[in-house]
Amino acid sequence: MGRFTVWDYVVFAAMLLISAVIGVYYAFVGGGQKTSKDFLMAGRSMSALPVALSLTASFMSAVTVLGTPAEIYRYGAIFCIFAITYGLVVLCSAEIFLPVFYKLGITSTYEYLELRFNKYLRLCGTILFIIQTTLYTGIVIYAPALALNQVTGFDLWGAVVATGVVCTFYCTLGGLKAVVWTDVFQVGIMVAGFSSVIIRAVVVQEGIGRIVNDSYHGGRLNFWDFNPNPLQRHTFWTIVIGGTFTWTGIYGVNQSQVQRYIACKNRFHAKLSLYINLVGLWAILVCATLCGLALYSIYKDCDPWTANQVSALDQLMPYLVLDILHDFPGVPGLFVASAYSGTLSTVSSSINALAAVTVEDLIKPYFKSLSEKKLSWISMGMSLFYGGVCIAMAALASLLGALLQAALSIFGMVGGPLLGLFALGILCSFANGIGAFVGLVSGFTISLWVGIGSQIYPPLPERTKPLYLSTAGCNISSGNITSTEIPLTTVFSTPGAERPALADNWYSLSYLYFSTLGTLVTVFVGIIISLLTGGLKQKTDRKFLLTKEDFLSNFSRSETEQPEKVEVLNWKPFTMADEGTDNPAFSHIEMDVASDKNKVNGLHI
Repeated sequence: MGRFTVWDYVVFAAMLLISAVIGVYYAFVGGGQKTSKDFLMAGRSMSALPVALSLTASFMSAVTVLGTPAEIYRYGAIFCIFAITYGLVVLCSAEIFLPVFYKLGITSTYEYLELRFNKYLRLCGTILFIIQTTLYTGIVIYAPALALNQVTGFDLWGAVVATGVVCTFYCTLGGLKAVVWTDVFQVGIMVAGFSSVIIRAVVVQEGIGRIVNDSYHGGRLNFWDFNPNPLQRHTFWTIVIGGTFTWTGIYGVNQSQVQRYIACKNRFHAKLSLYINLVGLWAILVCATLCGLALYSIYKDCDPWTANQVSALDQLMPYLVLDILHDFPGVPGLFVASAYSGTLSTVSSSINALAAVTVEDLIKPYFKSLSEKKLSWISMGMSLFYGGVCIAMAALASLLGALLQAALSIFGMVGGPLLGLFALGILCSFANGIGAFVGLVSGFTISLWVGIGSQIYPPLPERTKPLYLSTAGCNISSGNITSTEIPLTTVFSTPGAERPALADNWYSLSYLYFSTLGTLVTVFVGIIISLLTGGLKQKTDRKFLLTKEDFLSNFSRSETEQPEKVEVLNWKPFTMADEGTDNPAFSHIEMDVASDKNKVNGLHI
């Protein structure tokens, strides 16, 4: 097995350098970041394509680059059913949540909770988001660094600090524009990294036919499993239903994603960005699947994980890269750069979203006298601060690996109840603050109960259905079987005798259903309590709800939107002179409402 060479480090450093340069460029071009809106929302002037690529990039962290191929290697290609899930998620986000958020012109999604319910719910949402995102970011920085370090000898803390610092640097200088454009560059790197592995694997295996054939005979092409049992880890139903709820919580209402599509210059572009991003998600899924099948095809007779060549499944991809690409200087570096691009893009969007939420929800409401200039400086300061916090969380992850992983999966359950809360606000006109709060708390309680239970009693193998791995073709002496790290699963497991009755039915629920459970409980309890506390008597402003007009405007305005599409094609990307001073989010077509005060994206209210 090769180790890293100078060229690999050069390729990696080049990726970091280009990302930093993009940040510097946006810090100074077009007069820099004059207002907090410029900094946090890119002045609401983005067009669909870069935003779409940016959404794809931040969705795809290094966990995807390293984890998904290993997942397919271990459990088979049923993971591909997520293609259907992504379609449903994008549809829900673009048709239910986006119209409401866009017409309100908000910066933080949690502002909506105050407008629709009250400021306490807004505070709840904000604090949950901040805790969840910082936890997540720590793991996203640390986990891939560890996996790559153990296989390639790539310097662990050098990589963690370098990625953290570069990320903080361009987020602080360039704001959302820098985040979006570095993401566009990083998607390119990720696709290049995946492609190099796939192409080389096809060459090594003498054609893609052999890879598919091996996978078929190894039972890896298990696409259709219609078992309705909610306890089984991945089936068609758990992925389509559970996955849709889990990911809508991320695409529909999570600040990191919403902030970007609201930064588009009009609603047409915002929707378009989501639909283009869907194509990106599918492309990434296909790449990851091909990598996973190639992994199986190459290691079908000698599984490096069982033979203790690697100590965790997410080290398989780097192991494969060094195995088949060590003769090509710089190419393993390209793969590592692609894994870290995943990290960078996820972390940068988290930092920017955390800054936005802090400024909009925790600073603006209480310090009303701050000028725009001051706010833009505070936003920059917040980016810097959260960058530091994320590096600190990565250091914490190194000490408390399994604990933090558990904390994260427990906080993954925050997504469900929050999604339920927004769904109540947008879809039920009679939901009130009391109902929403009780719903949120009960959804949260149920999710936590299942989540913590499943951490203490992990589901048995007959629920997760790992596929067979063989070490028959390995020629290694039995002396070197020393694992370097305890796999996460053994940390919490308890002897079979002590498993309570709940463990094998309630706690064994597929992890994808945690969000679904949280959402449904929140909505259901919220509706009942709202009706009991006089929700039908309250008058809710129509603009906080999803209305017929929001849906129909997809079709009715298509004639007027035509010239706009043409205009965008021959528009020079960086001239911003023609923006109005009022609010560039509303294009001239949407400004046909009589007065400025009630213009809500061209809908007369």
